[in-house]
Amino acid sequence: MARKENRVQFNLKNVAYAVLTQTDGTASWEPPVKVPGAVTLTLDAEGDVTPFYADGIAYYQAIANGGYSGSLEMARYPDKMMQDIWGFILDDTDKVMLESANAEPKPFALLYQIDGDADNQLYCLYNCSGTRPGIGSTTNTNTKEPQTQTSNISASALENGNVLVRTTAQTPDNVRQAWYTAVYVPKDAASGEAGNEESN
Repeated sequence: MARKENRVQFNLKNVAYAVLTQTDGTASWEPPVKVPGAVTLTLDAEGDVTPFYADGIAYYQAIANGGYSGSLEMARYPDKMMQDIWGFILDDTDKVMLESANAEPKPFALLYQIDGDADNQLYCLYNCSGTRPGIGSTTNTNTKEPQTQTSNISASALENGNVLVRTTAQTPDNVRQAWYTAVYVPKDAASGEAGNEESN
């Protein structure tokens, strides 16, 4: 069934991450892991415009794609993500979480959904890094106000230049249905063919 293109968009949901490994220029991802409790995602495009002047005018302008940077606010970052991405350690005996300054954060793909007036769009940022979520809370008063957690996110290009992929109104149902089973990878960008490959 043909879909209409969205005129407006709203409602962030279905956030997931997939741990990224890059070896000899080849990227692979573990299966996506859902993260419930999406609140807000704010990402600004990064990149400089460098003009080249000739004949007394701006003869050419080079525009660099520096990916995106911003923040992801969640109701709470789950323990599994704290372990998978930021290297927190769960003690086998006492089941307490240990944070070590020696842990190296891992890059990851960030998957999410944004609804619209006609249909939803599914997104995947291929190569993200994020700061550890902060810790904070306030005492209860006559109401209970949930306290959220935020990570500052940076999304950059893979070695092949790919930054982001998203569905459109023409995306087939089988691609949409497989979005959270494996990170979507174009099969052949040169020929225009693409597919959802199991890339781990």
